[in-house]
Amino acid sequence: MRATTVAHALSRREMLVRAGLVPAALALGGLTTACSSTQASPPPPGDAVEERDFDDTPIDAAHVRGGGWGPSRYGSGDERGTLNEVTAEKTAAALSLLRGSAVRTYDLSERLFNGFPALPTPASPRIYEQRLFVSGFDPGPGFDGILDTTTPRALNEFSSVEERFPDGGTYQIGTQLDNLNHIAVGDYFYNGFRGADIAATSGTTKLGAEHIGPVITRGILLDVLSDKLESSASGDLVEAPNGSFTLREDYRITVEDLKTALERSGVPQIEPGDVVLIRTGWNQMLYSDPKRFTGFYPGLYLREARWLAQFRPAIVGADTWGVELLAGAPVEGFAQCHQEFIVHNGIRLEESVMLDDLARDHVYEFVYVLTPPKSTGATAVNAGPAALTVV
Repeated sequence: MRATTVAHALSRREMLVRAGLVPAALALGGLTTACSSTQASPPPPGDAVEERDFDDTPIDAAHVRGGGWGPSRYGSGDERGTLNEVTAEKTAAALSLLRGSAVRTYDLSERLFNGFPALPTPASPRIYEQRLFVSGFDPGPGFDGILDTTTPRALNEFSSVEERFPDGGTYQIGTQLDNLNHIAVGDYFYNGFRGADIAATSGTTKLGAEHIGPVITRGILLDVLSDKLESSASGDLVEAPNGSFTLREDYRITVEDLKTALERSGVPQIEPGDVVLIRTGWNQMLYSDPKRFTGFYPGLYLREARWLAQFRPAIVGADTWGVELLAGAPVEGFAQCHQEFIVHNGIRLEESVMLDDLARDHVYEFVYVLTPPKSTGATAVNAGPAALTVV
């Protein structure tokens, strides 16, 4: 069979049989036959397709405008198109290809850089033009980005860099992954790189987002919020305007909280390369009280950061906009946990991760998938991760 044609497409059951996920005996008699274009109702997603031949007849615009191409086979209100074909069975069949003792991940994305070529559109040009925003150190001669201050912040000499776009856009917003070039102690970045040596007008020359690549690994949900709700720890909770509960904004998540949540997950121990995601419920403020959401929030402090870091997780994340505690009696300096995770241990932080669905379905261990854009020199990426589990 030629690579450019598919003479006999497989149904979902046939794929599952070949993948070894369903015994052949269970699939017999239930195979769906191919459908022609003259059927009154289209085949459901995932069913077999019978190959046909086509010609070069030009598109009849009047026919299309008159409704000749609608409604879609997926229904008049559909907004997902052929993504409807990616059923639970389709995903299971695809994952069954990973049967070896080791799995290699290929990076299939192109690297973005300033001036990246794009088809010109004169009315509103397509451009990619990133600038580095520096706060806390001298970026050195020749820097033509955005300089906030050269003085580090607080006793821990907190410094940071971010990217900005001409309209004020940044990757440091929403569900994001903080990169290793985002935070420094004075001018000292992860692994000894110095600010003046890596700061450039468009981004950093080292530690940029182009070095992250696709991430597929084990994820662990540490559901601290549910533990507090079930133990009736009302003093640790506040109610959001939408009626949902969350940890209060000055609540310090302790090592003991993390251990209790880990026991709840059924995972014996956090292992190197895991992604650890902590649920506080603070995301309930996002739409019900957005001003409060961007204020103080519950999180970790230094003891907890160091306890987690010892296991060498690939990523630590939470459903807050910053992961670590910023208010309360124990807090000194500014954002020391960011320095502990990123600068000291090379652990990226993921912020504003949506964890309620996992908690609702009691999914505490899963396959974590992230495919970030390769933005040269960027300090974060806006890329929503996915969690995969058995249905």
